Order: sequence, then structure tokens, then C-alpha cells
Amino acid sequence: MNFDNIYNGCRVFVTGHTGFKGAWLVARLAGLGAAVCGYSSGLPSEPAHFSLLGDTVNNDVRGDINNFELLHKTLHDFQPDLVFHLAAQPLVLPSYNKPLDTFATNIIGSANLLEACRLTTSVRAVIVTTTDKCYTNNEWCWGYRENDRIGGYEPYSASKACVEIVAASYRRMSESGRILIATCRAGNIIGGGDWADGRLVPSMIRAAVSGGETLLWMPDAVRPWLYVLDSLRGYLMLGQRLLEGKREFAEAWNFGPRADDCVSVRKLTELAAGCWNKISYKIVPDCKHHEASMLMLDCNKSRQHLNWKPQFTLEQGIEQTIAWYRSYYQSGKILTFEQIDEFEW
Repeated sequence: MNFDNIYNGCRVFVTGHTGFKGAWLVARLAGLGAAVCGYSSGLPSEPAHFSLLGDTVNNDVRGDINNFELLHKTLHDFQPDLVFHLAAQPLVLPSYNKPLDTFATNIIGSANLLEACRLTTSVRAVIVTTTDKCYTNNEWCWGYRENDRIGGYEPYSASKACVEIVAASYRRMSESGRILIATCRAGNIIGGGDWADGRLVPSMIRAAVSGGETLLWMPDAVRPWLYVLDSLRGYLMLGQRLLEGKREFAEAWNFGPRADDCVSVRKLTELAAGCWNKISYKIVPDCKHHEASMLMLDCNKSRQHLNWKPQFTLEQGIEQTIAWYRSYYQSGKILTFEQIDEFEW
């Protein structure tokens, strides 16, 4: 899918472009012919996927999302048509250790971005990414819908629920204006090039490479695992509708897997071990911090109105993910562009 060439020549501003999803997104946008400006505080890990990709952005700006003056100036100078806001403190466990930093980055940083967009006359659309964890979790055995109550137990999920409120406020202020604002609530994203501390797949890979075992403290917790390119396909489909001026798409959207692909942490680890025999695991006592045991998304709205659904099953997604890491660690070759080209957009 070429998205009707709407991204060819489009000026796109991406915050958090050096992060896991951000690096995949700018690689895809470059392939679609977009002119991309990235804004990020720095590289999230060593190695970093973004650095391995080479030149995928036209402008690579290092700046704090809480530096409003620099953020506004960068937006004003670049004059984007579309903004993807991915910059965040994206992890649950670090949010316990640094709650104020998490709230500042995720809430105030998002408000800074939306205000800078409001003051930049070229901006026509903004997509703010939050998380599946923005919902008040009742440990239901069915998926949360976009009109279910939002809320959060720990600082990360609470901050992301607040981002939804901030975005909705700016959306209402722009109801008769030029900017269309949407939010995306994606599931637990898997894919190559993620080295974040505290996420399951990077933990598996680090343990496999070092000859150790992956430690699972909530092996039976169920999550909505989604392959990274499936999530980005949803973002780009939504971006196309907003750039076309379709105001009815300026809402919140879930992007998650099929119901039978919401599986436990243990099951995902076993699938990964089936792709690479270096992966093994050990169950350890429960984490001292709160973790939901059941989390699923209802994505019927995206299916019906965006005509979006995952292209990959969970098994295919984990196969692609492990193939990426095996290639990197065994030969130094990254499969990012090959996997983008082979994906059915």
C-alpha cells in the first residue's frame, strides 16, 4: 500500500524518532518519499536501531520535549504538514523510580508539543501515541474499547491517561480550526531493534546473547502483543485520513492483535524459544511493583472505519522479530528495510 502517495513530498515531524517505534516509522516514511524532521533527546540505548539505519531523516534535532522554545522553533522552521508524537518515558518500571520525570515528559511534554503545533500554521494533523495501558484496568476477559474509562495505576499508565485528556482538550479547541488531532492506543509492540530495559523481548535477547535465562515474574500475565509494522500501518492509515481533511477520524483509536493472539508472557517466550534455541526462561517471585494480569484491546473500530487489521499473526510477528536479532548478532546485518519491503502495507 502506498497510501495514495499522500506521504510523497509530505513534510512530517516525528518526536521520539530515535526510539524503537520511531526508528521504524522514519525508515518507512523515508521509503514513502516524505521529508522528515526528527526531534529527540538522544539515543535510547546502545546499540540503537536508529543509528544502525543510516540516513532516514532530513533533519535530526536533539532536544528535550520539555524545552518549549526549542521545540516550537524547530517546528516553525521545518513547517510540517503532519506530526507524529512518539517521544515519551515509555516504560512502567522506571516510572516508579522517577515518577516526576515520567509525568513531566509524558504530560507536560505532550502539552508542549500540541501547543507548538497550535502555533505553527503549517500543521494540519497531529497523531499522539499513548498506550493500551491508558485504560482503567478492571482485569476484564474482553478488550477495552475507545469509549471505556481511562485511568492508570502507576505513574506510566496514569501519565498516558492524562495525555489522552490533554489531547482531547486540544482537539476540542480545534474543532472548527485547521488541526485534526488523533490518539493511538497500541498493544505491546514487538519487533527487531528494541533494546529497552524492562521489556520482555529485549530481555530475552540480552539473556540469549549472554548465555543466561530470561527472568519471568508474571508468566501468566496476558498482553495484546502486536508486530511493530502492523502498528505503524495503522498510524499511517490514520495519518492519511487526517491529511485528507476527514475530521471524523480525529478521535482515539486502538491498534491491537486478534483476540487469539493475546497470550501470556510465558507463551510468547516459548514461541520465541522455538525460533532461537538460545532463548530459555526461569520463573522468579512476583515483581514488587503492580502489574496487570489481563489486558486486551477491542479493535473493531479500527477494523470497521479504517479497514485496518493485523497482517501478521503472533507467530509470524515473533518469527520476524527473532530473525531480525539473529541476523544482527550472527552477521551484523539488520533486516529493517527488507522486512519493510516484504510487509503487505
